[in-house]
Amino acid sequence: MNRKKLSVSVDIGSTTTKIVALDEETKEILYSDYQRHHAAQIPSVARALEQLNQVLPETEIRFVLTGSGAKKLAEYLDMPYIQEVVANSVALRRMYENVHTAIELGGQDAKMIFFRKDEKTGMLNVADMRMNGSCAGGTGAFIDEVASILKVPAGELDALARKGRCVYESSGRCGVYAKTGIQPLLNQGVAKEDLAL
Repeated sequence: MNRKKLSVSVDIGSTTTKIVALDEETKEILYSDYQRHHAAQIPSVARALEQLNQVLPETEIRFVLTGSGAKKLAEYLDMPYIQEVVANSVALRRMYENVHTAIELGGQDAKMIFFRKDEKTGMLNVADMRMNGSCAGGTGAFIDEVASILKVPAGELDALARKGRCVYESSGRCGVYAKTGIQPLLNQGVAKEDLAL
């Protein structure tokens, strides 16, 4: 029997564990999952791999780890590791031949990648990478915090914001300042839709 060959990546972030399995030949996504790990990163990886094995048994896997929580685990397991911003840049260059800037919001940080075409070769290269390091403002944790203040699921915050009619000033650069800015407005009766916006 010919076993299907998969390329599998597990991204262990600050708040979630993501897994994706591609058919090595066709590059078709055969399986993916996204779960919060609640600071139990290693058990979340074990669960992700168990679920993958249930869905796609009898497969040969080429495996790589990425994400802020993956490096030590990769070293311990003697598995390949690729830094997450580098992994993003590789994927973006393959998928978009004219990409200029990419922004990725993680649970605790935001990353920006700037691309530039080499004038001689026409190859798309990474010109610069930036990452916020001092505050989680504008990231997944910030979005979770705002959703918690508004008492709505984070996944519904976007739909709520679309119904907003008035923009109130609040600090988007710091989660603590945003919370202290939003709570009094909420107490004054400002609509949740407007605060989400």
